[in-house]
Amino acid sequence: MIYKVFYQETKERNPKREQTHSLYVDVENEVAARHAVEENTPYNIEYIQELTGNHLEYEKEQADFHITEF
Repeated sequence: MIYKVFYQETKERNPKREQTHSLYVDVENEVAARHAVEENTPYNIEYIQELTGNHLEYEKEQADFHITEF
């Protein structure tokens, strides 16, 4: 399954919407997505969203869509 992970690049500052970034991971479940990002980055995870159906197709059409591999 593909998950979109919203994150801040640092855990040292308060989250600001304008500084939120996202990445995509292809893992079994939301727990595995959180674990993969936490183990391989210093990012502060804000939200993890499962992408399915039309939403996934929409995201695939965006220029910045690529699956992050750790």
